[in-house]
Amino acid sequence: MKTILITGGFGILGASLSNILYNKGYKIIIFDRSKKRKKLLKTYINSKIIRQHGDFTNIKQVKTIIRKNKINTIIHLGAITQVIEAYKEPYSAFKNNVTGTINILEAVREVNKKINIIFSSSDKAYGKMTKKSYTESNPLHGDYPYDVSKSAADLISQSYSKTYNLKIGIIRSGNIYGPADINMDRLIPGTIVKALKGEPVQIRTSGKLVRDYLFVDDVSNAYYKLLLYMNKNNNKKLFIYNLGSKFNFNSLEVVKRIYKIININLKPIILNKSSIEIIAQKLNYKKAVKDLKWKPITDFKIGMLKTIKWYKDNYNEFKHLKF
Repeated sequence: MKTILITGGFGILGASLSNILYNKGYKIIIFDRSKKRKKLLKTYINSKIIRQHGDFTNIKQVKTIIRKNKINTIIHLGAITQVIEAYKEPYSAFKNNVTGTINILEAVREVNKKINIIFSSSDKAYGKMTKKSYTESNPLHGDYPYDVSKSAADLISQSYSKTYNLKIGIIRSGNIYGPADINMDRLIPGTIVKALKGEPVQIRTSGKLVRDYLFVDDVSNAYYKLLLYMNKNNNKKLFIYNLGSKFNFNSLEVVKRIYKIININLKPIILNKSSIEIIAQKLNYKKAVKDLKWKPITDFKIGMLKTIKWYKDNYNEFKHLKF
């Protein structure tokens, strides 16, 4: 049995990916510092999955857990993931997203170079879109703290692969949505919970920012397919893939679709206060289709119905939140 360490395992992607990989027969160890998320997701994440409280910004902890559990693969999802949070606390964003990633890479370099690494990058690592879509060959040139942190961590991961011969996969994904996302600063969970409370969501931007939207289980399946593909290609060391979607919507359209599904008559409040976010993003994912035999299969409405159901079922956990 292969043992996989997943950093940030209590995040939306970590929770889905942990369950999917566990059901495929892998031994999964979640490495996450959030006790709050652990409590909420206790019944969502399979109880047989090992939870290890810790912080990947502490390289000694990373090395210890690798040695102790004889890790075969690390899927590094842990990060500061919010643009506004990174803008307000850039030191924390760079410490987590850049230094934290270096810790994972350096621990593998020092402990066991045979460990495979999959790093969760982002479409925002590309920076502003200059063509109709991003391809994997486009340069990485983020401007704002979050974007730069992902650009830097992505390039550093590539450097470790090319310099130290580590086998590393990099996934640059669009906006992920689905059950078990407890970050109310994100558009979709924030809109859903506000709507269930009968309140309109406040959109911090103009509402015109365009993104690819992917259901979380589709993204998890891409990570699984990349894991298999890396294991089959013994001579190749670096694997980079975009994960995009045909559901390329602006924020206001996403909110309206959620309101329609919930069947509530609300009008979102457009704050138009954020000027540090990329206006439009679109990922070309033909390479993932060709190599990984992957494509997103969940219709946006179906994915949203599953997502809304989870928040309805867990409404008591969110109804008292003020955001």
